[in-house]
Amino acid sequence: MENIKELTKAEEQVMQVLWKIEQGFANEIMANFPEPKPAYNTVLTIVRILEKKGFVAHETFCKANRYYPLISKSDYSHKSLCGLVKNYFNNSYSELVSAFTQKEDFTIEQLEELKNMIDKALNK
Repeated sequence: MENIKELTKAEEQVMQVLWKIEQGFANEIMANFPEPKPAYNTVLTIVRILEKKGFVAHETFCKANRYYPLISKSDYSHKSLCGLVKNYFNNSYSELVSAFTQKEDFTIEQLEELKNMIDKALNK
């Protein structure tokens, strides 16, 4: 998983749709995009880039391609979080949590939920 490349914002938007629908033809990918929808050719270009990067593959039916993700959303999320912690929090999850707990708009309920998650992890 270490060799997973980062996605651009546009690539990530296409991947979010593919993770949601699991597989789809270009028109199905387009139908699941929020408004304002990008141009059809733009989406196809991004899908081809994602194929070259190893994120997406396709099956051909007659002359139409059905695309599907090769990398799960959870694997990409984990890799992205690790990169965020490394690049912005000195590779320290404690610093990440500290940054969240110091936010002024963090509610007591959210802090309790975070504490419960940590307690649960410690009890494993």
